[in-house]
Order: sequence, then C-alpha cells, then structure tokens
Amino acid sequence: MRFEWDEEKERKSSRNKRGITVATKRVTITKNQKLTPEQLSMMQAAIDAPVIYDEELPKQTAEQLAQFRRLSEIKRAERRKQNVTLRLSSVALEKARSLGKGYTSVLSRILENALNDPELIRKYL
Repeated sequence: MRFEWDEEKERKSSRNKRGITVATKRVTITKNQKLTPEQLSMMQAAIDAPVIYDEELPKQTAEQLAQFRRLSEIKRAERRKQNVTLRLSSVALEKARSLGKGYTSVLSRILENALNDPELIRKYL
C-alpha cells in the first residue's frame, strides 16, 4: 500500500482552510487478488464518504453532466481502433515484436505521431 501526499494541493485547497484534510491513497490490486478485510473496509468507507461541494468543486447541473457524457463519447470514439492489414518488412516486424506485449499499440502511436509530422511525411514520399 502506498500513500501519496501533495503539499501544493493541500495548501491551495479551500477545504483545507475549513479544517478538512484532502489526501490521495493509491492501492495496487492485481486482477486475481482477493481483497483483504482492510481493503474492503477502505473501499466501503470511500463509497460512504459524503461529497463536499465548494467553489473549487461546484455541484454540476444535469446539462453540464450531459455535456461531459457527450465529450466522453466523442473521445472514446476517437480512441477506438480499427483493424487493418499492413505489410511490414521482416526487420521492422522483428523490432516491433521485440518491444514485447502491447507492441501493436506502440506501433499505432508511432504511426499516428509520424502522420502528424508533415516534414516526416515529405521525407518518405
């Protein structure tokens, strides 16, 4: 278990001025790991904790929440990947596979960044 404390956030927080301490606790749990009674208790406490609204965190209207949902759907659609067939040289494929699990995602990001660079595109046309 690891605790994180951000002094800057604590200093800036208006909630801290009212005597409420703000902290972040991160716990890494593997997929097949059973939760300990302490972890279950922490999760239940987080669920039961009240949400405190203030000028830094005002309550959102239904319209604002709907706008966030629309933006979220747009971003999700932009991230959705398409299956394509691509011919690579054996050397390029070997280098890509040497990156390990998830190498196709790495190739996707490399290709996307390269296509966003007009100078690089001109170089290879």
